[in-house]
Amino acid sequence: MIIHNKYIDLFEKMEQTIGARKTAGICPAMGYTSNLDILCDFRIDVLNRLLETHMPDADLNALQPAKYIKTAEDFISTVVHYCRNGIGGEVDIEDFAVIENLFDTKPGIGGTSAQAAMALAAVGCPSVIHLTDDSREVCGLLHSPYIRTVSPDGELIHTDRVNQRREQEIHYIIQFEKGDVIRSRGQTVEIPASNRLIVTRVTVNAFVPFSQPYFDYIERHAKSISSNVLSSFNCIRDERVLRERLDAVTRHVRAYKKNNPAGVTFFEDAHYHSLDIRKLCIETLYPEVDIVCMNEEELALTLGMYDRPVDIGDILSCIEGVFFLKNLFSVKKGIIVHTKDYSMYAGDEPGADIESGLIYGNLMATAKAMYGSYGTREQIFEVMKLPLSEKGLRHRERAMASPYAAKTAIVPTKYIDKPKYTIGLGDSFVGGVQICFM
Repeated sequence: MIIHNKYIDLFEKMEQTIGARKTAGICPAMGYTSNLDILCDFRIDVLNRLLETHMPDADLNALQPAKYIKTAEDFISTVVHYCRNGIGGEVDIEDFAVIENLFDTKPGIGGTSAQAAMALAAVGCPSVIHLTDDSREVCGLLHSPYIRTVSPDGELIHTDRVNQRREQEIHYIIQFEKGDVIRSRGQTVEIPASNRLIVTRVTVNAFVPFSQPYFDYIERHAKSISSNVLSSFNCIRDERVLRERLDAVTRHVRAYKKNNPAGVTFFEDAHYHSLDIRKLCIETLYPEVDIVCMNEEELALTLGMYDRPVDIGDILSCIEGVFFLKNLFSVKKGIIVHTKDYSMYAGDEPGADIESGLIYGNLMATAKAMYGSYGTREQIFEVMKLPLSEKGLRHRERAMASPYAAKTAIVPTKYIDKPKYTIGLGDSFVGGVQICFM
């Protein structure tokens, strides 16, 4: 089927597909973190004024990101670095007082699992979610008839019934737009790509406290859990704590698969605050899961950690890199890579129509980029009117003509050149992919 026609077919069947799964009592499980995002209305003129006030003599092309933001100068240098390179990332801050009055803000949901659940809820698809930040604000934003969590008594409940037991965690989100120009005393730098910087003050997610009732419920009801999403170990710094969490997840994944061999274990990668922590996560979890998922920046970083060069602009180089990682770590089925131009699965037969999962993931991510909210069916209908990425189409054609064609699926995205919204796109994509496993 021509990929454009498959987009149309899947969109038209989306309600019916989700309805059938709801009738059968099947849904994905989403783990593990949640937090309160503070979404900043970032304006380039504010950054330019900050440069003039605090760093008038700075060389824009020499500014580097702070490892830990303590001052206004640290913040400015960090933002300029990420904007100049059009890349995303996360940086810790000592005190939000440094930045809290710089931009207009509004609250949002943070955490891969939480945002994926929100994306699914927007199209009426249920999920079970694990919470870390269970504050009133987070649970209020998550409240939906389609999102449930597991109570301390092992009961499925909606988030309005959650009693807060843990500390709140706040992340400030700086979203910057392609084409904006940083200016400082005769210097100009044009932002090459829209992306986002996450400024964090980690509290509860430094430990990712697990809910044993959540694990027990998923294992006990494994047959009704179509996929089991694992994510968000990236803020943990203490190796001892991480090993404890990874040991628990490994036991849980094996119990889930024992009770539902057809269920899919799905690990979404992330930007890590420590390469040692990242390495431990990779080497522990990749061999345990069916599918690993990441963006192209994470693909390049991971391959670089294992001395494997990759050209992320060359689709065959990316495919070869993916198979290198799959084979190195014995990923059970395959690896997904998601980008602004295409999404890709490379590996063995996944036991589902993975191309449909990539399409649903693309649609939900583009809706988030287009509207800044989790896409409803009506908003996704508008996304359907967008053209397919020409670069993505070229990548698809080249891969289909390559020796990797039989083990690779590439789907071009519905393309937006200058998305205003860049936070939660990968998380929304993860939510959409889960539909194909249900």
